[in-house]
Amino acid sequence: MNKISKNIIGAAGEHYVLSQLLQRGWIAALAPAGAPNMDILVTDENSDKLCAIQVKTRRGTGKNWAMGSKHETIKSDNLFYVFVDIGRQPSDKPDCYILPSRVVTDCLWRTHKAWLDTPGRNGRPHKDNSMRELRGDYYSSVKPITDEAKALIEKYRAGWLEPYRDNWSILGLPEA
Repeated sequence: MNKISKNIIGAAGEHYVLSQLLQRGWIAALAPAGAPNMDILVTDENSDKLCAIQVKTRRGTGKNWAMGSKHETIKSDNLFYVFVDIGRQPSDKPDCYILPSRVVTDCLWRTHKAWLDTPGRNGRPHKDNSMRELRGDYYSSVKPITDEAKALIEKYRAGWLEPYRDNWSILGLPEA
C-alpha cells in the first residue's frame, strides 16, 4: 500500500463527514481554509441551529487520533468533533465518532493529567508537552497507574466511545 499524505487523509475524512451530513438532509459546507477550530459548518434546512465541526481522521493504523493541548480549552455548545477512522483499504467502511467539544476537552484534560501524574520509564516523571491523544481506551494504556490517575480516567475505559459511534443525533439537528 502506498503511503498517502496526512493532508490527503484529512481531506478524505472531511469529505466523508460532509457526505454523511448531506445524506441526512442537512445543509453543510466546508469552512474556508484556515478557519479557526472548524472544518465544516452545518445547519438544518430551516437554519434553526448552526453547528461547527472539526474533523480528525486516521487511517486505521493507530489506536488514537493526534490532538494538541489547545483542544483542552476549545469548547462550545455548537462545536463538535467527528473522529473518523477511514480504514486501511479504500473498500473499508469508515467509522465515525461524533463528540461534543465539552466531552473532548474533559477527556483530553483528564487523560493528560493522569499521564503526567503517572511515573514514566525508570520511575521518572513525564515531561509536559503539547501533544494529546484521543483514544478508545486510556485505562489499560497507563501503567503503572496511580489511584489518582485511576480516578481521573475511570470513565475513559475500553468502550467509552461506542455511544458516539455514528450517533449523528448528537448534533441536535432534525433529520429530513
